[in-house]
Amino acid sequence: MDCFAAKKETARAQLSSVESQLRGMKEKISAQAKKIEELEARLASELGKAKSEAEKEKAEADAIVAVYRADAKAAQVQERKIAEIAQTRAYLIAELAKCQSRMESLEEIHARGFDLTDKIIKAREHEADAGAPASSDDEDDDGRKSGSKNGVDLDEEEVVPEES
Repeated sequence: MDCFAAKKETARAQLSSVESQLRGMKEKISAQAKKIEELEARLASELGKAKSEAEKEKAEADAIVAVYRADAKAAQVQERKIAEIAQTRAYLIAELAKCQSRMESLEEIHARGFDLTDKIIKAREHEADAGAPASSDDEDDDGRKSGSKNGVDLDEEEVVPEES
């Protein structure tokens, strides 16, 4: 019986020791669970901040892209306008060159002593008498401009007189 009682006491001591170890482990697990919860909370907080920052950066980037796109469209419109202006200017320069050439031709004619003003006026009067329009804007059936009877337009300044 003493042997049995000693075994019983030994078993109780071992049980008590295991229970004590179990409680210690439960406390450690509980402390670790609290730490894990705290870390998860901090992680969630940091994740929320990172998402918020990412959204702000994305919004700023989208705004910058929108501004650049608007600037690019404005630049394209500006380039088109500049091209149109350049084309118009080139046309006007060509027209100016034509007019200057005509002017020089007329000055040469006048310098030689020819005055075609009277001839032009008489030709227009003759056309008016004949019933033909004196305007150079009307076109004949052939597609040539009307003017004198031989198809030469007397309104143009490039008329060169016949030398005798």
